[in-house]
Amino acid sequence: MSSTRTTKRRRAFLAAGSVLTMAALAACSSVDEGGSGDGEGSTLKKIQDAGTVNVAFNGEKPYSYMDGDELTGATIALDKKIFGELGVDKVEGTETEWNSLIPGLTAGHYDTVSAGMSILPDRCEQAAFALPTIMYTTAFLVPEGNPDNLTDWQSVEDADIKLAVTSGAIEDGYAQQTDVETITVGSSQDGLDAVASGRADAFALTGISIRSLAEGTDKPVEATDAFVATIDGVPQIGAGAEVFRKDDKELLDAYNEKLKPILEDKDAWLEIMEPFGFTEAEFPPDGLTAEMLCEGDLKKISDELGLDS
Repeated sequence: MSSTRTTKRRRAFLAAGSVLTMAALAACSSVDEGGSGDGEGSTLKKIQDAGTVNVAFNGEKPYSYMDGDELTGATIALDKKIFGELGVDKVEGTETEWNSLIPGLTAGHYDTVSAGMSILPDRCEQAAFALPTIMYTTAFLVPEGNPDNLTDWQSVEDADIKLAVTSGAIEDGYAQQTDVETITVGSSQDGLDAVASGRADAFALTGISIRSLAEGTDKPVEATDAFVATIDGVPQIGAGAEVFRKDDKELLDAYNEKLKPILEDKDAWLEIMEPFGFTEAEFPPDGLTAEMLCEGDLKKISDELGLDS
């Protein structure tokens, strides 16, 4: 009798262990199938089957942000068109702090990053970028009247000011390279608040974002004219794009296939982007590739494409 009970307990224990093992394997498989690879277990197949893609965003206007209960913005509008053509009708979002966007992507918390993220060499080591989609300039949000007369990056280097930058953003890198005193903020709204409260003398961000911030607030701030930052004599040519896991080549290729005709037709690009404040100035030049920006030789890019500061 005792032996029978022991045998039954052993079988129950083994069965429970098998269930737990299968559950663990299923969980791992779910992450793997949802986050990498090509073919039947790929992210592309997963989102097509579900009819939904989950994109990470940083809440930065006019790229990707919540307007009430609606996820919107220029990169979201672009995603809706492209993923729609791939048979994925619903674009959902996960709001994430800037420094967590790529780590969360590689951990499988979402399918792509839709935040207009600049294509930089260190980021290219961690993730894969779509075709360059938005050209970047820099601007400052400053108190009304621009008391420190900030006009370009050199003017910041020469001024005795404290600059707010988004943690991990490209302007943060500029500041580190040029020893500009900074405070880091988690979002564009935090940067606006820092300037309005006097905790920072200015807030550096992309020109389009700074313009959007200034136009969308009644606080006593204004946007400077946009410029291409020059660091150590080199124009900082930059462009942003959708971000994918490195293993998601099938999804990246499918996305680029639908994106390419839009980038070859300025009017088609403007139809999507112009409602959010983008202009021809942000339209990527012909010949610019993610690979060029990943290599990081900005002088070479400027020379080859005839871009200037």
